[in-house]
Amino acid sequence: MRKLSATYIFPGNSAPVKNGILICEDDGTIIEIQQQKENQPEQAGLEFYSGILVPGFVNTHCHLELSHMKDVIPEKTSISDFVKDINRLRNNETKNQEEIVRKTDRKMWANGIAAVGDIANSSVTIPTKLKSKIQYHTFVESFGFHPSRAEKSFSIAQEVKNQFAENGLSASITPHSSYSVSEPLFKKIRKDAATEKSMLSIHNQESKAEEQFFVDGTGSILHHFKNNLGIDTSFWKATGKSSISSVLKHLPEENQLLLVHNTFTKKKDIENLKEHRSLSNTFFVLCPLSNLYIENQLPPVELFQNENLPICLGTDSLASNHQLSVLAEMLTIQENFPGIHLEEIIRWGCYNGARALKMETHLGSFETGKKPGINLITGIDFKHMKLTGRSKLKRLS
Repeated sequence: MRKLSATYIFPGNSAPVKNGILICEDDGTIIEIQQQKENQPEQAGLEFYSGILVPGFVNTHCHLELSHMKDVIPEKTSISDFVKDINRLRNNETKNQEEIVRKTDRKMWANGIAAVGDIANSSVTIPTKLKSKIQYHTFVESFGFHPSRAEKSFSIAQEVKNQFAENGLSASITPHSSYSVSEPLFKKIRKDAATEKSMLSIHNQESKAEEQFFVDGTGSILHHFKNNLGIDTSFWKATGKSSISSVLKHLPEENQLLLVHNTFTKKKDIENLKEHRSLSNTFFVLCPLSNLYIENQLPPVELFQNENLPICLGTDSLASNHQLSVLAEMLTIQENFPGIHLEEIIRWGCYNGARALKMETHLGSFETGKKPGINLITGIDFKHMKLTGRSKLKRLS
């Protein structure tokens, strides 16, 4: 048994406990949080830390298989150039790609991450996930803009998903984005999701170009399809609506849904979502450092907070981020939105993420019987209860 104490304990889904004692089994299974009484004698074997204790983080959006593309794609070039570079470079031969994936997985663990919602287009991450200390759910991404590719695109995704399933790894087929999936392909994904009762994740409103593509059928995404990929776009008709409003009918309301990025989501999109879906199974995943890397723009976090949306955090990939650290994402949010309390940001990075991936029964919070991982964060400004540029993380369990 271990007894850990710190200046504050943040349980992940409830108010912080000052000078509390976190009691757990040697393997990290939580027994209870005790509130220390005044003048209470020091307990034998107590580990005390100056800082805060928080549960293991949940990284709800990552592309582990792109780890070999770190520092390859220039920053702040817009989504169309980023996607063009990804398509051009992702399959470049990298002799040690699997080893890079393994190292990235270990680094995420050291960065306090207990679970990951990971996007995959291939089976390259399977060997790492089989041996990882991190719990993964893999979203096998399907994309194909032209209707003629629907059958082939879905078949490829099914084959990859089956490889994960054969290895006992949790996985589901999911659409890449509103603009890269044709209606016939959306229908196939929807049918599969309804049959499997699976989780869905979709890149949502990541760029202005995405909105332009749907509202009036022009812009850099259309240019990318026509001129970079050589796709016949004559069939495409703009909807005159936002991208999320245009594809909601393809995202079954009974299935768990992660909307990722949401950089250009507006209040009317949220109102439309609330009319068509329950917020109990619709999660808004924020990846601020990736948004700055690609579009140099942050999502309207305070709008989401005011609308009481279930927010969680992701890192995206090393192709669009310099590190895969949920703590760094938290610090970025706090620096840009100082009115958001640390307790709330920690909830986003721990408990809400666990809920989004349906792992809240064992991860995301310090509750009896759970084994969520224990992180120590030092360098806290306790006067204002904020992270600082000196904040560092140490994994204790």
